[in-house]
Amino acid sequence: MTVLDDNLLTYGKHLLLGLALLILCLGVSAQKDDVIRIQPCSDSLITHEIDSLKNFYSRNGFALLKEATIMMQSAFELPVIVPLNEGNWYEFIFIGDYTSQLYEVRMYDWDEKMVVYQKKQWGDVDGNIISYSYIPKFSEYHMMKPVQVNKHKKNLCGCVMLFVKKGPR
Repeated sequence: MTVLDDNLLTYGKHLLLGLALLILCLGVSAQKDDVIRIQPCSDSLITHEIDSLKNFYSRNGFALLKEATIMMQSAFELPVIVPLNEGNWYEFIFIGDYTSQLYEVRMYDWDEKMVVYQKKQWGDVDGNIISYSYIPKFSEYHMMKPVQVNKHKKNLCGCVMLFVKKGPR
């Protein structure tokens, strides 16, 4: 091999390495765009339901711990992780878009065992609201996964609320 052949070979290796790095960087950039970002949303019908439920639960001795009104995608679960204390009485609420056809909530304990499952459909009484009580047996994190399905909209507004009973049960 001549010096010219060695230089071409070295140049070719550097070119391939540069192309590989460029492809890798483009791949990482594309993956960043696939991330679903949490965005707040506003829906006057959901806001009215939120206010009514806050009043109802506060009159019945519950305190609001968490509330989030966020943009959801149709047919995609939205994981919500919350720390719960053993023996406390919690009330979970999920409010979905009025026009969705299906609403579901699953809740899992720290061992990923499903401890709650509820499903409602459009046309049910209060069909866009799922609420349930839960008293954990252990102090640990739990994951709630609400989902709503809408044939006509991709982006939907939804609200998740967590209440805890004040004082003795």
